[in-house]
Amino acid sequence: MRLVTIPISHYCEKARWALERAGLPYHEEPHVQGLHRLAARRAGGGNTVPVLVTPDGAIGESSEILDWVDARSPQERRLFPADRTERAQVQDFCRHLDEVLGPHGRRLIYVHMLAHPELMLDFNNQGVPRWEDRALRRGWPLAVRFVSQALDIRPGVEAQDEAVVWRELDHVAELLCDGRPYLFGERFGAADLTFAALAAPVLLPPVYGVTLPQPGEVPPATAALVARAREHPAGRHALAVIAEHRRPRAAHAGAGSPA
Repeated sequence: MRLVTIPISHYCEKARWALERAGLPYHEEPHVQGLHRLAARRAGGGNTVPVLVTPDGAIGESSEILDWVDARSPQERRLFPADRTERAQVQDFCRHLDEVLGPHGRRLIYVHMLAHPELMLDFNNQGVPRWEDRALRRGWPLAVRFVSQALDIRPGVEAQDEAVVWRELDHVAELLCDGRPYLFGERFGAADLTFAALAAPVLLPPVYGVTLPQPGEVPPATAALVARAREHPAGRHALAVIAEHRRPRAAHAGAGSPA
């Protein structure tokens, strides 16, 4: 199987994590922003990644990839409950995270990092073809305009995004305040995986599908954001889930290393 990604994307991390947890072998095909659209369409998806190319066809949404993986996992490794009503509750929760936490957390970290191109590109371009790495570096002003337009980045939007992210963290913390070990029951599942993966932009977890910068490597304002998120009860839950259930990858299975 082939997984088309933007390597640093938290939606792509969600798919990677599910595939690796299920023990399903795949080859990752990483691309930079902008060129990922061409790769996604060529693989049979739409304009977004991840796209998982399977013997059954292409799957172009991270939520659908989780469903596909779950159907091919042994019962004890399933991410979703067997009960239809409980499964629908988990799916609704994950859909909410996909539509709210995912986009706002992504835009928030882009606002923080776009002003630091060398730092961002060194982490962003891991594993992509060399020519893509060179093209993104040389065309950085165009790339910034593309990302800003695609994500609707405008003056002051980071304040709105930060408020939404904290609201989502607070909601997760409310679910956990009764002492439950996981978001839905006694077992790790799709809700925990989805939340931990989509919270990654503000947590910068030390274990991820590619190397993420750590607080000591990012600007002070970004480091303060990450520290606050890591100290939040929901952030602590995400980091604990990652530490227990996300195994580090031996090597990045991409198409090449940046120049």
